[in-house]
Amino acid sequence: MANVTFLAIGLVMAGAASLIGMYTMLIGEIDDSLKTSQRAMSSTPFTSGGLQQLCTMAGMLQTAKGGKVVAQAFDQDLFLVLDSHGRISTVCEGDVANLNEERRSLASALPDVKALASSGDAATVHSAGSYYRVVVSRLGDGTMVVKGMRLNGVRRAVGHLLIVEVIDSVVLLGLLAMGSLTAARRRLQPLEDMVETASAISEGDLSRRIATASHGSTEVEQLSAALNAMLQQIETALTSSERATAQLRQFLADASHELRTPLASVRGYLQLYEKGMLDPDEKDRALTRVSAEAMRMSRLVDELLALARLEDRPALAPRPVDLTQLVRDGIADLAMQQPQRPIALILPGCVEVLGDEAQLRQILGNLLSNVRVHTPAESPLTVEVVRRDEDVLLRITDSGPGLSPQDAARAFDRFFRADPDRARDTGGAGLGMSIVQAAVDAHHGSVRLDTAPGTGLTVRVTLPAVRPAELALESGDAAAR
Repeated sequence: MANVTFLAIGLVMAGAASLIGMYTMLIGEIDDSLKTSQRAMSSTPFTSGGLQQLCTMAGMLQTAKGGKVVAQAFDQDLFLVLDSHGRISTVCEGDVANLNEERRSLASALPDVKALASSGDAATVHSAGSYYRVVVSRLGDGTMVVKGMRLNGVRRAVGHLLIVEVIDSVVLLGLLAMGSLTAARRRLQPLEDMVETASAISEGDLSRRIATASHGSTEVEQLSAALNAMLQQIETALTSSERATAQLRQFLADASHELRTPLASVRGYLQLYEKGMLDPDEKDRALTRVSAEAMRMSRLVDELLALARLEDRPALAPRPVDLTQLVRDGIADLAMQQPQRPIALILPGCVEVLGDEAQLRQILGNLLSNVRVHTPAESPLTVEVVRRDEDVLLRITDSGPGLSPQDAARAFDRFFRADPDRARDTGGAGLGMSIVQAAVDAHHGSVRLDTAPGTGLTVRVTLPAVRPAELALESGDAAAR
């Protein structure tokens, strides 16, 4: 709409300028013609008597061959003679210069003829509905001759030009308005899509996105891309929030369940003990069970706290840690508990990873604990450390019963146990692998399982390796200390 308004203002200004210019040009040409006649009249020693003789000659020529041409030439413009007092003079009484009504009306409408004769300027006179452009010449005897030209043709030409310009302007403004509306609708279509998308999202369709418009402007396309990116982040955040909320509910339910069972056992034994319903041998067994359940609850609480700290993503102070030494220490502990288990170690020399030693020991301890608890004591175990370009691979392979695909997919879930009855007997709460995954994520590594029923289980842990530049920096810091 603003474009149409600005164009309309421009057309009005341009039209006014062209009309004024054309009118001024035509008036200028008329004035030049009138002033040429005025100068010729002023430079000729005419008097009223000379004019009378001229009129008589014109009357004689009118009857001769070609007289009409001379008469028409003499009468084509207005020619009016006034005496020295400004009254109409009848110096010419023939048919050529009859004092018709038009001349009489013009004579009465003339302004101060003496001032015009003195100044020599042309003036516009309105008489009997018509317009005239006149000049006044003074003869030697004081007689004044008024020479005029009709302006009706000029005004008609200007009027026709005005009509043409108005019609052209209206057509041009109409075309511009239609084109602007069409272009605006096409360019605003992406914005309408944005409104529709926002309405759909507000109704719960978080997967809705803004379609890319091929005819939109660059700014609209950039806005669409930015909004789609923002909507994707919002959807991801809401989905993560919902998943976290669901996991928190499940976590609280599982934790309550895990704590409820040992608490019920402790409460039951204590009630029997307080009521004196236990024999001396049964009292010793009851106290042993109470102590075992208390230890179980303590381990559960410790694991929950460790998992909570890891999920808060604490700021680590990573330093080079010899992973092969941690593996040797962990295998030594396992060999003390299960000396009959065949263990194969495939370890290179010193292989350092960048991380926290305590958490790395916890990762290795939980993985070896799973092997100890969930596989037969005579089952072979292979532990391998491989140095690669950017990271270090820790591979632990057992020959146990393995896991089904469904159980393997849930192995890192909290409180998940593939064999709940056996795990409960051994004191496991199903948090070991969850802690492993959280600790590996805190080290910007990865962990995955390869298993199938009857084929054992292989755990692959990838950790960032120490680069030579980091080793040099660590050595420099140690030398400075």
